[in-house]
Amino acid sequence: MAPTADESGELVARLKGGDQQALAELFSRHRQRLWRMVHFRLDPRLHGRVDADDILQEGYLAAAARIRHFQEDSSTSFFVWLRLVLGQTLIDVHRRHLGVQMRDAGREISIHGHFNPQATSVSLAAQLLGHFTSPSSAAVRDEVAQQLEQAVDTMNPIDREVLALRHFEELTNSEVAEVLGIKPKAASIRYVRAIGRLKEILSRLPGFAEERDDGG
Repeated sequence: MAPTADESGELVARLKGGDQQALAELFSRHRQRLWRMVHFRLDPRLHGRVDADDILQEGYLAAAARIRHFQEDSSTSFFVWLRLVLGQTLIDVHRRHLGVQMRDAGREISIHGHFNPQATSVSLAAQLLGHFTSPSSAAVRDEVAQQLEQAVDTMNPIDREVLALRHFEELTNSEVAEVLGIKPKAASIRYVRAIGRLKEILSRLPGFAEERDDGG
């Protein structure tokens, strides 16, 4: 469970004062949210090969090593800073396991304001595929995944990123605004627009309407 505003404020104050235990407590409380980020952003080719808990542990060690940067800069909220550190860790994991394959596929993950639109399309397509496709042959699933990725790729890049952050990472609207460097009102408007656009896209894909009709 994420800390309340009062608890978070107290822990962050302790952290800025040099209390290393505060980092462990904050990380523990944000762990589930960070796990969602890793699960969503991890390249589908690494599922089953790389353990999310290991990535979180590596991210924690990276945060501990870089904590002075947060202590000296109060312009970023702790969770957004921590998410950035974990995102950089995830990029390192991708590079170790995929190397040139990742660059050739254009699948550098999205973090902070420096997001890669194609990476988000890949992640969204993978998540949506798991939500509404029935078990089928690998060839059929690959074809549907490709159709999904191409369809999602037609969305506005920032709207697509807002959708990913809000719907799959479950960030708050204010956190989304901070991550992307936009106003909270703009983030909210973009989220509503992205949801509508996504529903429109999915309704046109073969199999989606049938799944919905069956209660999927």
